Amino acid sequence: MNTGLSEGAPTRNSLRGVVSGIAFGGDYCPEQWPRSVWEEDIDLMREARVNLVTVGVFSWGELELEDDVWEFGWLDSILGRLHEAGIAVDLATPTASPPIWLHQAHPEILPMDERGTRFHQGGRLQWCPSSPIWRVYATRVARRLAERYASHPAVRMWHVSNEIGGGNRRCYCPESTVHFQRWLAERYGSVAALNETWGTAFWGHRYGSFGQVEVPLDSESGHNPGLLLDFDRFSSDALLDHYRAERDTLRAAGVSAPITTNLMIKPDPAVADYASWAPEVDVIANDHYTVSSDARREQELSFCADRTRGLSKGEPWLLMEHSTGAVNWQVRNRSKGPGEMMRNSIQHIARGADGALFFQWRASRAGGEQFHSGMVPHAGTRTRIWQDVVQLGHALSAIAEVAETRVEPADVAIIVDDVAGWAWQAGGKPLNGFAPWAQGPRWHGLLGQWGIRAEVLPRTAALDDYRLIIIPGVYLVDETLAARIAAAASRGAVVVVTATSGIVDEANAVLLGGYPGRFRELLGVVVEEFFILQDGEEVSLDDGGAAVDWTSSVLIEDAETIVSYADGTLRGRPALTRRAVGEGAAWFVSAEPNEKTLATIVARVVDDSGVEPPFAVVENLECVRRIGADASYLFVINHGAEPAELVVTGRELIAGIDVGPALTITPGGVAVVRERRRSVGFTAFEPPTIQPAEEHGRSVRPRDR
Repeated sequence: MNTGLSEGAPTRNSLRGVVSGIAFGGDYCPEQWPRSVWEEDIDLMREARVNLVTVGVFSWGELELEDDVWEFGWLDSILGRLHEAGIAVDLATPTASPPIWLHQAHPEILPMDERGTRFHQGGRLQWCPSSPIWRVYATRVARRLAERYASHPAVRMWHVSNEIGGGNRRCYCPESTVHFQRWLAERYGSVAALNETWGTAFWGHRYGSFGQVEVPLDSESGHNPGLLLDFDRFSSDALLDHYRAERDTLRAAGVSAPITTNLMIKPDPAVADYASWAPEVDVIANDHYTVSSDARREQELSFCADRTRGLSKGEPWLLMEHSTGAVNWQVRNRSKGPGEMMRNSIQHIARGADGALFFQWRASRAGGEQFHSGMVPHAGTRTRIWQDVVQLGHALSAIAEVAETRVEPADVAIIVDDVAGWAWQAGGKPLNGFAPWAQGPRWHGLLGQWGIRAEVLPRTAALDDYRLIIIPGVYLVDETLAARIAAAASRGAVVVVTATSGIVDEANAVLLGGYPGRFRELLGVVVEEFFILQDGEEVSLDDGGAAVDWTSSVLIEDAETIVSYADGTLRGRPALTRRAVGEGAAWFVSAEPNEKTLATIVARVVDDSGVEPPFAVVENLECVRRIGADASYLFVINHGAEPAELVVTGRELIAGIDVGPALTITPGGVAVVRERRRSVGFTAFEPPTIQPAEEHGRSVRPRDR
């Protein structure tokens, strides 16, 4: 696959040459402020030890005042000042926000919604990726920037657009329709193949030509699930084509620095198929914002950070955006408590990020995001947020040597897939409103309570090195992935499949012969029917557990029943099964367990796999290790309200002190310890054993709770 990298282009997923150490800073929008503020900005950046800022994200209207009428003076000036201050720049192409003059001249570039209504000027990402007119203007502004700044000493990285798909995930305009028809012709070759694949005989919706296929505009009843899924695939590909066009324009104009774009990775299905996007960017970058209403925000953050690292194949990545405090787009926008900004940032770095950047440097006085927190808040520098920013900057400077190291490999893999999520969302389901992808974070969080880290991997990842592989709610599974999972079990892995995994094929068509189609042979079971529970209904299991929402009528073909339903319609039928497979095993969870029951299932499969936690578990203490060629670094984060202590010896980098044999972590505190050990290579490294200090930290095994 063409990655767009020329000879001499940067090492993928590396910030080497961009900054020295850990990247720290955020989106900087000097065009929003009078020049009298710029010198103060740079002085404050130095105080906070900022070393990287993203410039130009929303600046198109300030750079190209009219069609092909340019004003680069202000950008020349600020880039020069930043360079003199030793602050590197990630220069963005400003295509996230087209200028008003362009929308006025070419309203046809604006997207259409599913009702066929053209959007109007005034928002961001208001462009259709299939529009040839849009492509001309977008690549022109990218080319002009590259021609002027490709060799500028301040510009160390380039950033294509911003959160692509965040406001224009799908477009239903005539240009998109024609583009979609071409895409389908390339995918299927003949309209007969399309009809067969989508099953258009249902409702008699047979197509006579690709020209008869329309994008799924709103209709009285639901569209064909195959059409909906392919339109989501097409929409992702159209956006990716646009990213490639801008990226390749930058390269052709002389850019040799890393080029990236900021993904939006979360537990829900993403706006694009990031598994196919990942090979196209030089540095995997992500935007992450915690959800105010989530009582387990730190667990969701860890899952998303691990998922980002899965896309980067274990190599370092970049946190392009997070917040210093409250955002402005949730229903109730919660401010962060004391130490929370530090914990959030250190969590991301512990799990593989080589930078922690924010949106944005200064909180805006006006505009659509004026109440989104910034590194410099509205109240200025006599604030806790500013003090926390300065403290974080000094902490990241102190741990600079962690850059370029990798997170310690894990024995557990959790498979996630955006396309499978889209397939579930397309068409009616046995339980509408159910989110099977939520099972991944649940497994991830419970494994974490055991002190066991899990890699969160895309469908394309290699599975050879894992002892426990979880397939949680991956509704669509292709033959290749199913075969690789079965091979892993034969080699000795324990595989766990949940009730909504492997149900449909790549066309979103149900695999016949009983559920879960792709995994029937591996699991040795056949599900003949789903039994959906009503809201608030619960079914007991014979081991004392309970199921909610979803149960399945399971027929045993070649498996052992571990747990059965104890009451309800399926009383006496299998609920949890296990089949020996080669050197490994395959487990099937046929129901949606409640939290306590899922914790018990996690304990069973962990014991079956033989996976051991790398650390003894201390309640509310998160421990992650990063490893380099000559040193290992233990990140410790206390999410609890009580001090915790563990046995570890080394140099605590943030405070700059030697510690050992025990280290106390204050409530809400963090530590990064360069562990004392002999110097060996990465692959030969055997990390020291970390134990809780019994006199202060209580060792907890989740199964005993």
